[in-house]
Amino acid sequence: MKEHYNKVLRDSDARVARFMEIQILDRNDPFFGGFPSADSIAEPKVAIYHLTTMTACCLNADSKWHLDAEVLRRILLALDYVRRSQRPGGYFDLVNCNFFSGPDTAFCTKRLLPVYVYLRRIAEGAQAADAAEKDVCAQLLPLYEAIVKDAAEALTHCGFHTPNHRWAIASVLMMCHRLLGGEAYKKAADAILLEGSDCNADGEYAERSAGNYNRINNDAMIMLAVATGDDAYYEPVVRNLTMMLTYIEPDDSIFTNNSTRQDRGRKIYPKDYYFEYLYMGDVLQKPEFLDAANEIMAAVDRHGLKTMDCLIQFMLQPRLAALEHAGSGFPADYHKFYKGSEIVRCRRKGYSYTIINHSAGFLYFQNGDFTVSMHIGASFCEHRSFIPETLASTGENAYALHQTMTGWYYLPFEEKPETSDWWKMDHTKRAQLHGPDMIFDVEVTEAENGIDVHIVNTGIDRAPLRVELAFDAGCRVETEHFAADGAEGGGIVAKSGTLTASRGRYAIEAGPCFGAHGFTAGKFGSMKRTEGCYTVYLTDYSCFEHTISLRAKPSLHD
Repeated sequence: MKEHYNKVLRDSDARVARFMEIQILDRNDPFFGGFPSADSIAEPKVAIYHLTTMTACCLNADSKWHLDAEVLRRILLALDYVRRSQRPGGYFDLVNCNFFSGPDTAFCTKRLLPVYVYLRRIAEGAQAADAAEKDVCAQLLPLYEAIVKDAAEALTHCGFHTPNHRWAIASVLMMCHRLLGGEAYKKAADAILLEGSDCNADGEYAERSAGNYNRINNDAMIMLAVATGDDAYYEPVVRNLTMMLTYIEPDDSIFTNNSTRQDRGRKIYPKDYYFEYLYMGDVLQKPEFLDAANEIMAAVDRHGLKTMDCLIQFMLQPRLAALEHAGSGFPADYHKFYKGSEIVRCRRKGYSYTIINHSAGFLYFQNGDFTVSMHIGASFCEHRSFIPETLASTGENAYALHQTMTGWYYLPFEEKPETSDWWKMDHTKRAQLHGPDMIFDVEVTEAENGIDVHIVNTGIDRAPLRVELAFDAGCRVETEHFAADGAEGGGIVAKSGTLTASRGRYAIEAGPCFGAHGFTAGKFGSMKRTEGCYTVYLTDYSCFEHTISLRAKPSLHD
């Protein structure tokens, strides 16, 4: 992938130029040698990410910064700042929330290790280097090694918060064991690895974070495979990368709306998966992964993005820079029901749809780069939204979702309570009066150029309900009876007709519309209008039966 290597090198050189512009050079500043973020906060983790890219360029003969004296000086300043910031015992902080943080120490060390390995190769004669490069190595290697060794010691007795933290810590410990020796590193890693992988048969990790943490987990599994020589660690990576091929939307972005983490709902492109697809495609000879690597790099160009910051990986594995593969592309026509993850992903070339169980946003439909989500608002006792309890296939490309909402009321205590303070009463001792019920049955069926959503509501009658269609803001919304600008945060009740929402080249047709009332806000605790969207409401009273068709159309407006 010589062309890819050149793009990565070009972007790495540009990054170094920017890092040097913003580095803190005031010796009286406590963060001297660090790099401020947009909020003006400097922290060691950011410095480590920046200085490792600077080191890669400084040692890369193809870089404009090769052996640049000023870059080397700046690297040394940054390393000094990082060392000053390292806590007693070897920990690093994530300064906006985690202190003496094992996970963040692992992420910092993960970033340092590839450069540390490259420096060791030069020092040990395994990597060709001239006298000047060996001199740079002699200056940097002991500084890198001191930071890495202390960090590894911290990881032998650290804790963690989230599922992915475990694998970051364990993989770094295992790599440190391979590089530095020390049985304590392996023992601490083994204690974590006893818990077993949380990647299910579908290829989904526990946090369901397609936009970020799936990739972090994959990185850790690859490092474990390399550190231990056990190729079994590649198995969850293959499952996840295979699944991820069905999470790419028609506009090259990743579907993130079922994530449990901060990437949920964000527009994220798969550029940071690039090296995983390249590496695994090469190691396991999987052409579909190499196709994906090529397509990711093409998407980087299409969307004007910077490439993944992975220059050091090409330097460590030059065979990947020399590898050439002709194929390119993501799967563009598929239908997958991931039963373990309880999600349906379907793409038909230019449009896609997603069905999710246990989520108020249970349906997403995307045409090109234009998306609508569906939510059913139902203020019934403590319930505020239809949240499906079950998702099942009912035939070819047809799925049923169901929820029974049960109403209930407290009854008086059978015996006098110990306190008259409501908040201190033990309400578990109360009997409850149950009923009535509100029942939803929703069937989603694939149709030509889209889907039909059949909604049947039974049980209690006369309750005002609403179907919310949240279109990406900045659209134009119109029916036979009105036209409106779909500004962010706005909304309208569409009482009849077929609605067409358009943005750019793409449109989504929805209907028929219905509007029996204007109760769109719901009761206290109801979901607010979807951020970044314009909401169209279809309203009626229970009990009702409606079929709403969603169709992908070309926009008729520029």
